[in-house]
Amino acid sequence: MRLEPVANPSLLRTTVPPAIAIGSTVVIASLLAMAAGANPFSVLGLILKGAFGSKFALLETLNRATPLIFTGLSVAVAFRARLWNIGAEAQLYAGALITVVLGTGLLQWGAFALLPTLVIASVLAGALVLLVPALLKVRFGVDEVVTTLLFNFIFLLFISMLLEGPLKDPMGMGWPKSERLISEARLPRIVDGLRLHWGFALALIAAVVVWVIERRTTLGYEMRAVGLNREAAGFAGIPVNTVLIKTALLSGGLAALAGFSEVAGLKGNLTLDLSPGFGYTGIVVAMLALLNPLAVIAAALFVAGIFVGADSMSRAVGVPSYLADIMLATALLLMVLAILLTRFRVVRE
Repeated sequence: MRLEPVANPSLLRTTVPPAIAIGSTVVIASLLAMAAGANPFSVLGLILKGAFGSKFALLETLNRATPLIFTGLSVAVAFRARLWNIGAEAQLYAGALITVVLGTGLLQWGAFALLPTLVIASVLAGALVLLVPALLKVRFGVDEVVTTLLFNFIFLLFISMLLEGPLKDPMGMGWPKSERLISEARLPRIVDGLRLHWGFALALIAAVVVWVIERRTTLGYEMRAVGLNREAAGFAGIPVNTVLIKTALLSGGLAALAGFSEVAGLKGNLTLDLSPGFGYTGIVVAMLALLNPLAVIAAALFVAGIFVGADSMSRAVGVPSYLADIMLATALLLMVLAILLTRFRVVRE
């Protein structure tokens, strides 16, 4: 048996395997719930109710999805050009860091000028963080999987040093955290009294912008061409290394917006636990979305719903919330297999 490429996959072939992957994930989660001694229908129902069953639950899911949209877009953009960015976590913290440096009083501007400045500064900070691995790749052929992954640990240690030193809040009772942003640097709430902020709207705009770039611009065409076949793209006259650098700048900037939105919209300051792994979860989101920028929104809502709903379900029936992690890992593995089956057919020799 061997795998044979499918030249023009039909709509049925591109939609059925991913749907089966999601359905199989639900079945496996149900079996695990049964093994834990709970009714699987009750568990799945409580997850849905906890994620979308009330106004508060829905807004919390949207709030949790906001950084996942940014990191999912970051990964989707990079993977589209076969630039394997595993360092969205470092780029996220870069955006959060520059937001805190500029937004705690260094710039005494009104919100109308300060917030756009923080957005631009965050994008630049994240872009510069990914630029280093990209340059190492195009200049020396260094594997970006290794460099971007290691940058996550390096940057977290750097943030830890800053929070124990120059950025430490003198009024923080000794806790390693930064000072709080001034009010002009905070994103306002979409709904008064609840945590959902305008970073969610920014994430939706970012998804549309990325879709336009990929589908309606020369850069988007070049990114797809490089991702499909780097050698053929170079033979056709596409500047492959330049495209990879531009892709890295865009990808890093998108991930940094997740850090900006979490600090300016939700937390108000920088701590080491700002991200519970949003950068890594962005890989799951991008793969579930099949690297489609608009589908990233739905995938992020799906992942956020699992996490928020699993927390609620765990409190209600006593099933460990780690079920959510298993569901996401299973969904990712099955989705990778589904992508393989959409692009290749199994041929018996």
